[in-house]
Formats: sequence, structure tokens, C-alpha cells
Amino acid sequence: MKTSVLTGIIQRLEAMVNANNSEPEVRRFELDGVEKCQVTYHADDKAFELSDSQRGTTYRFDDIDLVAIEIYELLG
Repeated sequence: MKTSVLTGIIQRLEAMVNANNSEPEVRRFELDGVEKCQVTYHADDKAFELSDSQRGTTYRFDDIDLVAIEIYELLG
């Protein structure tokens, strides 16, 4: 059985939420060495900011599942 990509994405996002840093947490998501998006977690307002590297657009999410699905689609 193949390992779930979505589980790995959620684990990375949960690590961002659980970090005790005063600075925003940032993660980059790549496919075959090409950055697809960058995600920043802002603990002060408990929101994720996703920057789509190819389109140059930014989206804001307050739900970990929604940002995980968006990342999954960008990696697909």
C-alpha cells in the first residue's frame, strides 16, 4: 500500500502549529525539486497563508484541512 501524501502534508502543518516560536513558521512544498508553494503559519491569528509559486497568488486559511487540500492539489 502506498503512503499517503496528504498525511505527510498534515503532519508538516501540525508541526508549524505546535512550534512555540514568536516568529511565523514557514514551510516550502516542492515537487521534483520545483517549489509549488510556500506556507506561513501566523500563530497570533491562527491562520495559514499559502503563496502559490507558479501563479503568484496568496490565499489565507483558518482551517488546516483546507490548506492541506490546496497543497495536495498543487502537488498533484
